[in-house]
Amino acid sequence: MSARPERMSDDARDAMMAKLEGWTLAQDGKAMVKHYRFTNFNAAMGFMMRAGLKAEQLDHHPEWFNVYNRVDVTLTTHDVDGLTVLDEKLAEAMDKIAASSGLKIEG
Repeated sequence: MSARPERMSDDARDAMMAKLEGWTLAQDGKAMVKHYRFTNFNAAMGFMMRAGLKAEQLDHHPEWFNVYNRVDVTLTTHDVDGLTVLDEKLAEAMDKIAASSGLKIEG
């Protein structure tokens, strides 16, 4: 198993957050959160299955919660008590997966 990446500096974390749409920084600055809404339960579960496969590939697993068409995601790297490049990679992958999984655009 490879070594975990280092915790991001505050500047690197802030730059990452600026480019990720819809993600917010947790109050303690050690995690990031996004709330996805899908067209229905099937779309939400499809997203979770595809995102879960990517998470397994990265060996980096989300904290998430699902009710019907909603999936709430929290990403952090527990080993370093903060955010790393793994969180950034998984967030980017999840956003791409969501866009092709029946993401409900509200507004």
